[in-house]
Amino acid sequence: MGIKLTFHGAAGTVTGSCHELQSNGERILLDCGMYQGHRKEAERKNRTLPFPARTINSVVLSHAHIDHSGRLPLLVRDGFHGPIYATPATIDLCESMLRDTAHILQSDARFVNRHHEKDEPVEPLFSMEDAEETMPLFHAVPYHKQRDIGGGITMESRDAGHILGSSSIVFTKDKLRLAFSGDVGRPGLPIIRDPERMPEADYLIMESTYGGQTHAPQGEAIFRLEHVVKETIGRGGRLIIPAFAVGRTQQIVLLLHRLIDEKRIPAVPMFVDSPLAVNVTEAFRAHPECYDEETRRYLTEGEDPFGFNRLIYIKEAEESKALNDLQGPMIIISPSGMCEAGRVLHHLRHNAGDPKNTILLAGYQAENTLGRKLRDGFKTVKIYGIPTEVRARVECLDELSGHADSGELLTWMEPMVGTLKKVFLVHGEPERSQALKAQIEERYGLDVVIPESGDMYEL
Repeated sequence: MGIKLTFHGAAGTVTGSCHELQSNGERILLDCGMYQGHRKEAERKNRTLPFPARTINSVVLSHAHIDHSGRLPLLVRDGFHGPIYATPATIDLCESMLRDTAHILQSDARFVNRHHEKDEPVEPLFSMEDAEETMPLFHAVPYHKQRDIGGGITMESRDAGHILGSSSIVFTKDKLRLAFSGDVGRPGLPIIRDPERMPEADYLIMESTYGGQTHAPQGEAIFRLEHVVKETIGRGGRLIIPAFAVGRTQQIVLLLHRLIDEKRIPAVPMFVDSPLAVNVTEAFRAHPECYDEETRRYLTEGEDPFGFNRLIYIKEAEESKALNDLQGPMIIISPSGMCEAGRVLHHLRHNAGDPKNTILLAGYQAENTLGRKLRDGFKTVKIYGIPTEVRARVECLDELSGHADSGELLTWMEPMVGTLKKVFLVHGEPERSQALKAQIEERYGLDVVIPESGDMYEL
C-alpha cells in the first residue's frame, strides 16, 4: 500500500499550512498552522479543525512560524496527545512562540471585550494552559537523522534556509519517497545557512509564495534600509518596522549593527519591542550551529551579533507604552510581521497619522491582513476595530524576503526533477501558484497540481 495525501490548509492560500498523510491506518499531519487574513474568515477557519484531533497519531513540523505551528495548542486542547517531530531549534522557538501567541490571543480578547460591547464576550482561540500542554509532546529530530514516525514511514530533514531550524523533509515508505518543502529560503540571507540540496523523490509538495516573481538581490537590503533610516530621521520622524519575531527581527538588527559600525546612519535610539523577539533572540544565541559563516565571525571576534550599544530590548508592557511619550527620531522594531497582532498595533495606532513617520514592511503580507492594506496604500485602516488615518510613509524591504522567488524555487527543486511523478503547489495565492505551475511545466515538463482544501490523492 502507498500513502494517502490530503490537503487541509495553505491550499489556494498562503497561510494555515496543514497536510495529512494516511498510511497503515495511521494519520500524520505535516504542519498545523494558523490562518491569517480577513479577521472573520480567519477566526472561522482557525476555530474548527477539519478532522477529529484524537484521530491524529503524530505531527511533523517544518518550522516555527505561526502559520505553520499556530494551531498545535488547539489540536492538543481537542484531544491530540501524540508526538510532534521537529528540529531542536524549531522546538526552542516554539517554546516562546506558542506561549506568546496564547498571551496575545488572551490580551486581544480582553481589549476587544473592553472596547466593543457584544452580546457574548470574545473567547481566545486557545489558552496559555493549552500552549503549556503542547510543549512536552515535542520530539527533537536533528537534520540528516532518520526517524520512524509511524505508519511504516520514516522522515529525514534538510536545512530549508528559511528561518532558524526550518526544514524541508523527505518521507519514505518502502521505495516511495515524498518530499515536503516547508518554506524554502533564499541563498545569501543574513544569519542562517543557505537551503540544502534535496535528494531524489517521487512526489513533491512545494510552496509557491512568490511564484512568477523575482526578488531584488538580497545584498541590496542594507542599502535600502540605510536610505529609509536616513530619510525618516532627516524628517525628525519615527521608523516603525513590523517584523516577524523569528528571523526578520534578528536580520534587521544585524544590518542596523553593520550600518552603525560603519557610521552610515545617525545614532538614534533603537528598540526591539516584543517579549517574544527577546526570547527568540535568546534561542538564536543558543543555536550557533545554524549560523552562516558571516554571523559565526561575530562570535569568533567576541561580539554579540544581536546586541549593540544603541539597541534596547523591551519586555515589559509599561516600558512599551512609555515609547509613545518619547520625543525625537527613533527606530521601533515590533512583531507581528503582517501587523495582525501584538504591540506593533499600538505603535501603528499612535504613529500612522504623522507624515514625518515611516512604516517599513519587511516581509510577505498575506491577503486581507493589515500589513497588506498598508502595502496597498489604504488611507484609512482599522486597528482594533478603530478607523485610523494613514499619513505616514509606507515603504517595503522585499530584499529580505525569507521565501525563495520563482527562479530560486526552480533551482532548489532541480535535483528531484529526474524522478518526480507529480508536484503539488501549496502556500501561494492562486495567481502565484498558477505562474509557478506554468514555469515548472515549461522548464521541466512535469505534472503539476494546485490542490484545493479537502483534495485527496493516492501516492
